[in-house]
Amino acid sequence: MRRRPHENVLTVLVDPAVLHDLELELVGRDLWLWPVRTAGVYRDGAQAARVIRRRMVEARRGAWDDAARWVPVWIAFGDTWRRGVDPLPWAAHAELYDALTPYAPHVRYRKGLAGVPRLRVAREAA
Repeated sequence: MRRRPHENVLTVLVDPAVLHDLELELVGRDLWLWPVRTAGVYRDGAQAARVIRRRMVEARRGAWDDAARWVPVWIAFGDTWRRGVDPLPWAAHAELYDALTPYAPHVRYRKGLAGVPRLRVAREAA
């Protein structure tokens, strides 16, 4: 049985003060930032974002309390990282974590990718 098509993403809480700068940094590396609230995967994106943020913050038992109002986002990999149906290369993972390193005071995440339904971009919808 084959798994439904999905997007490999890293779930990250981002300080709103650096959200725009982080997104620009990622685009240059063919990594794409999607706020969970507007990703179009959930019927109620705002509620999903609240639940994801709460679960991430509470799982760290006080260590991430500063991120209680930050924006939950997914970071996905662009076409240059894809190799057909093969798994993402380790270089893609390394590039993502390297991109986040300078933003360490303003991001919270647990290493490891998750799968979400395919995120649609304008070129796919056309």
